[in-house]
Amino acid sequence: MRARSIATATATALALVAARDLVQKKHALLRNFPVIGHARYLLEMVGPELRQYIVTSNDEERPFSRDQRTWIYASAKGENNYFGFGTDNDVEHMQGHAYLKQRTFATDVLPDMHDPQAPLPSAKVLGGPRGRAKAFRPASVVNISAMSFGSLSGAAITALNKGAALAGTMHNTGEGGLSPYHRNGGDLVLQIGTSYFGCRNEDGTFNLDKLKDVVAGAPVKAIEIKLSQGAKPGLGGMLPGAKVTPEIAEIRGIPVGEDCASPSRHTAFSDVDSMLDFVELLATETGLPVGIKSAVGEMGFWQELATLMSRGDRGVDFVTIDGGEGGTGAAPLIFSDSVSLPFRMGFSRVYGTFAELGLTDDLTFIASGKLGLPENAAVAFALGADMINVAREAMLSIGCIQSQKCHTDKCPTGIATQNPWLARGLDPASKATRAAVYLRTLRMELMKVSAAVGVAHPALITADDIEIMNGDYEARTLASVYGYKDGWGRLGPHLADEITALLATKPTSVRKPAV
Repeated sequence: MRARSIATATATALALVAARDLVQKKHALLRNFPVIGHARYLLEMVGPELRQYIVTSNDEERPFSRDQRTWIYASAKGENNYFGFGTDNDVEHMQGHAYLKQRTFATDVLPDMHDPQAPLPSAKVLGGPRGRAKAFRPASVVNISAMSFGSLSGAAITALNKGAALAGTMHNTGEGGLSPYHRNGGDLVLQIGTSYFGCRNEDGTFNLDKLKDVVAGAPVKAIEIKLSQGAKPGLGGMLPGAKVTPEIAEIRGIPVGEDCASPSRHTAFSDVDSMLDFVELLATETGLPVGIKSAVGEMGFWQELATLMSRGDRGVDFVTIDGGEGGTGAAPLIFSDSVSLPFRMGFSRVYGTFAELGLTDDLTFIASGKLGLPENAAVAFALGADMINVAREAMLSIGCIQSQKCHTDKCPTGIATQNPWLARGLDPASKATRAAVYLRTLRMELMKVSAAVGVAHPALITADDIEIMNGDYEARTLASVYGYKDGWGRLGPHLADEITALLATKPTSVRKPAV
């Protein structure tokens, strides 16, 4: 009797669905194939998951392949992150793959490459060349990139900030302002975007006094002015109204529930000259190192910046170069796919612009854009990066499954959402540990790679130490591929000697900072 009732209910439900499909006019497929036509939409909906776990090979999927995600997950959990039985890359025919050339002997005294607690500080003092009052040497060459509260949940920001504290790294706030979730022990880089969230007047213009209040009340180590980002270069950020909760509205100083569209350009300055005045104003008023973040398009901006800095009276303390392949946020497809240069091309052009004028030792180069993997990070250092920022890889370390639903507010792991039910699934305490273990592991891998090349620090890897393969018939050094001249991508002798001596005298491990 029960089975008959279930069958009747099922038949009735299917009949109602069929009737609805036949009369609706939105989908021709369903009008022509009622009921069974829904199978097509179901398969389309789960298509990414089917391809992710069943169809694609270990090295095919993008933006991160299964091998790459497996390495990050295992590293974050402190599990075995080795791979067995050789590479499954098609190295005989692959174009563009980078290979490091190991050395038989090392001239430097190498640090303990197997100690996950070993320090790996920046080779440069941030703000030192320009004499900033609060100049400092970053304790880690690997740091967490800009991801705003609003784009990410409070639980995710909490986990990342606590993880940064445990690993001794810095955490960039993103342009969404400094939230309570950023105050969990990690040192901060305060990012200022075009909407000046957290330091703005009611009309959206910049307010210096509010900025000084924010800086005074939090462990802010540096200020980063965001000109553009890899996800949507030349386009202001967009936070959908569904994500603008009362809490976010208060932090940002915007209306609740309304789409938050940031302008594409700054209003506090209008050209390179006035931008440098703005940089010097912030540095003077706060004492902090001040830099800029940008994706790379036309090069006139960078050429003018380098020329003005060559005079010595004004300048940025660091530049963060974001690759066009980057992107934790939502963006129109054409901006994700076809606007701004990929990291290697963009970074090498900017670096070369400063190198031509002999300025590369006078500022810190921070690299961003899918660099949270040892191979990509090593290439960045060889091209002249002093530090790297990781974003999506940090998200993966705290549970992201690459569902690519960041723009929908329906992130299934509670990371890129403001949905309270979804966010509650993310436990900040346990995920903070995973983030910290991942960050330490990446640093340790960079030390291993450096040791293989025979140097004590990844910033000492040069553009001649890596070759780019073109199938099995040609290989060219990074220097050759990107047009580097002799000495480009290398630290000046005094900086190289300084970081080598520092690592030789540092203890082999560091305590975990309190959280």
